[in-house]
Amino acid sequence: MLTVIATMPIKEGKMDEALQEIRGLLVKVAKEQGTVLYSLNVDKANPNTLVVVEQYTDQAALDFHSSTPYFKEFFTKASGLLGGAPEIVTFQEIARAR
Repeated sequence: MLTVIATMPIKEGKMDEALQEIRGLLVKVAKEQGTVLYSLNVDKANPNTLVVVEQYTDQAALDFHSSTPYFKEFFTKASGLLGGAPEIVTFQEIARAR
């Protein structure tokens, strides 16, 4: 299992537009085979920062997600909404408790 955490600073006044774009992306990502979780969150300490927590069954599922036309389109639109470079970190799961 791979986990990706994407932290995105949003420009002042652009949060509603950013949320709309990401919510549209969520609908499409939910249908991808190999996507386990795609969760949109706001940083409680910084309300202009969105954090997307993603989980994929394997690298192939993550690669597929990253190559979809709608994901590429999202990042084109997001460039006008971001207040800085997103930070994207990928983790390999080694243990899980339920």
